[in-house]
Amino acid sequence: MSSLSLPGLPGALTWINTASSWKEENGALQIVAPAQTDLFVDPAGGMVKDDSPRAIFVPDPQFTLSAHVTVDFAATYDAGVLVLCADGLHWAKLCFEYSPQGEPTIVSVVTNGVSDDCNSVPLARSDIYLRVTRLGEAFAFHYSEDGTYWRMVRYFALHQATNLRVGFSSQSPTGEGCRAAFDSIQYRPEPVKNVRTGE
Repeated sequence: MSSLSLPGLPGALTWINTASSWKEENGALQIVAPAQTDLFVDPAGGMVKDDSPRAIFVPDPQFTLSAHVTVDFAATYDAGVLVLCADGLHWAKLCFEYSPQGEPTIVSVVTNGVSDDCNSVPLARSDIYLRVTRLGEAFAFHYSEDGTYWRMVRYFALHQATNLRVGFSSQSPTGEGCRAAFDSIQYRPEPVKNVRTGE
């Protein structure tokens, strides 16, 4: 798959794994994940998935990336995702995901060898704002319903964060595919001022 550029990002996005389709238009990105695709290392052992499509770029040493994310939910675990990737065993993702209870939910997964998976907040809507920020050796995930007032989801570290990439993904672990759209994409080469308040 070819690389692509989005306004405001510090470099071109390159692909890990193949999307069923993708489209860039007016600074927005759509990614359609193939069926049965995911990124997960089961802490119980046995199951490792690394086939979800990801469009990622090299960020600055400290940064903040946010986007308005809309997901065509159909099957359990369908999601639109902001993703951090260092290597196959060190990565993290912030998902707007369809839970087993049939609710769009904010979900975070941090993987340092195995995945630590946490369901946070169910939301009665099909769109949300997601944000990831890096400050020093730490990272934080936030979400917002309006793009202005942010709530912290997770504050964490990756045990190996060299060669870090950040970007956008879609997944459909149990379904036949999932379209996620990312618009109002904003990037700046600095962290948020306060990870707890989201300011």
